[in-house]
Amino acid sequence: MRRLLSTLLFTSLVLVSTALGQTSTRLQQGTTVSGDLEPNGKHTYELTLAAEQFVYGEADQQTVDVVVTVTGPDGKRVGRWDGPARGPEPFQFDTEAAGTYRIEITPFEDGAGAYALVIEGVEPLATTPEGRVDQLMVAYRGNDVPGGVVAVVQGGELRFAKAYGMANLTHGIPFTVETVSNIGSVSKQFTAFAITLLAERGALSLDDDIREHIPELPAFDELVTLRNLLNHTGGYRELYNMMPIAGWHSEDELARDMAVTIVQRQPALQTSPGSEFNYNNTGYILLADVVTRVTGTPFPQWMQEHVFGPLGMTHTMIRADRGQIVPHSAQGYVHADSGGFREAGDLAASYGAGGIYTTVGDLAKWLRNFHQPTVGNAHVIERMTTRGVLTDGDTIPYALGLFIGERRGLRQVSHGGADIAHRAMLMYYPEIDAGVVVLSNHAAFNGAIPGQVATAFFQQHMEPEEEDEPAPGEGVRVPNEVLDLYTGRFEAEGVGLIITYTRDGSRFYAQATGQPEIDLVAESDSVFRYEDIAATVTFHHVGDSVNTATHRQGGRELTLRRLPPYEPTMAELEAYAGRYYSSELETFYTLAVVDSGLVAQHRMLEDDITLTAKAPDDFNGGAFFLRSVKFERSDDGTVTGFRVSNGRTRGVLFELVR
Repeated sequence: MRRLLSTLLFTSLVLVSTALGQTSTRLQQGTTVSGDLEPNGKHTYELTLAAEQFVYGEADQQTVDVVVTVTGPDGKRVGRWDGPARGPEPFQFDTEAAGTYRIEITPFEDGAGAYALVIEGVEPLATTPEGRVDQLMVAYRGNDVPGGVVAVVQGGELRFAKAYGMANLTHGIPFTVETVSNIGSVSKQFTAFAITLLAERGALSLDDDIREHIPELPAFDELVTLRNLLNHTGGYRELYNMMPIAGWHSEDELARDMAVTIVQRQPALQTSPGSEFNYNNTGYILLADVVTRVTGTPFPQWMQEHVFGPLGMTHTMIRADRGQIVPHSAQGYVHADSGGFREAGDLAASYGAGGIYTTVGDLAKWLRNFHQPTVGNAHVIERMTTRGVLTDGDTIPYALGLFIGERRGLRQVSHGGADIAHRAMLMYYPEIDAGVVVLSNHAAFNGAIPGQVATAFFQQHMEPEEEDEPAPGEGVRVPNEVLDLYTGRFEAEGVGLIITYTRDGSRFYAQATGQPEIDLVAESDSVFRYEDIAATVTFHHVGDSVNTATHRQGGRELTLRRLPPYEPTMAELEAYAGRYYSSELETFYTLAVVDSGLVAQHRMLEDDITLTAKAPDDFNGGAFFLRSVKFERSDDGTVTGFRVSNGRTRGVLFELVR
């Protein structure tokens, strides 16, 4: 069993439930409390804590998917957790002030069912970086849970490395510092390095038309260059958002040539090359094939001979197919619907975009090459770490296979990785020649941990954290009648995402489709910031109406447009019913009216997908790959088809064939 934290210091845990008929219950420390949530219900627990403590607990989601929210003595939110739908929902937080902390348990969306809550440990905050890592990784300790490894690199050497949990649950093999793990999209920087290295050697140019190297790709009106693919501005369909529309599941086999096939069947580019950053795995799979065609050597072999070998990365390899054995590697795990874990395979045919297995020790050698290149040179590294520029002059946060940003005054070069179950993060700070590497075989791994590790080890090099003072405008009292102008459903233009803004008494919050509620704090009477997310929304008044807003996050702006109330009649819904075919995907959907609602059915999908009306001919789908469904009509008003969009893939046409 997972080892409990020692030194239990809290005094009491009190249940204050909103469920009818349930009385307050005082619990002893370490006691598990069971709860049964009703739809839209909320259970609140109070925990009295001292200052500067680390708290860890979990909610066992027995028959309901829960959201855990913790607020401090001052009423401010400390954190919110919403991970897997079943099994343990771990949460952990630090206390700043002594007092009463509230733990709220709510069902995800309108779910209902049973859960069990336990505070597994409370202990003083660690006073060393190494101790802090132990606390951050508490959810991944023990012999019954997938684990991972945390490493800190300084000067190309491992300054700290420690492993937790298990690499293989079936055979009882623990995760170690030497365990080989799938790094997912962290692999993209290696593909970018290969292309940039070949450009430096004169074998190709970053501004080559991709068709110079893969001529079977279609000729569109505009050229797609290697540089476009490297910084995700090419305009191609996204492979892993496209194939689920056809009923493909993430663990199904997928041939590598599907990347070429998808582009060949694409009728036009989604966007003009260089005009928009839109993360895209298809392009990186094609780039790996470019390396193969230019060099005459299979990409995995070329990387071994020209990158991994020369850098001394002796435990690194590219998995070319799922059947290939990767010695000493971690098995990936996802939560099972019935509880516990189940094994998960890799994304098939992903190399170029993913597919690299390696260790933290080998990644330390890779980071050493950023500071003192022995493969390539300073010019190659500079090109890889220079952010891309769009055709309109805007700079994007992505360079070549790497995100470029900042953490408390330090320049940060980084990339995360997520295969089906494996998770990875590599963060490098060139100004201090140091970085953090975190690898895990746990699909629900907490992605905030790598940044917290970086702060623990490098805070002496970072700018001081901002004082814990009210944010600008915090506490601004916006009259309810003004908040009511902002309530309703807004759609993010060009993305298909719907955000619903709601006022509940004095509380004002947002909820994107399929995501938990997020409280909004007023910075003025029209500008609000999202709690726990570095994002804001600004509502725009035109007289007494508010029909548009601007969502700002990560340097990107999204225009939000209000969706008018719309309730289609049964006759209007029946007009959409029928069988639809996509020649691009060679697949059918049947649309039917079931229980007074419109659903999409596919032979490869077990469950119907609910389509919710936003406006006439405009629906939101209840699956990530069918996020937006827009119907088309002939001149006489007859429905002729619909187009599917889901952010990374847009405008896939399905024609009515009934």
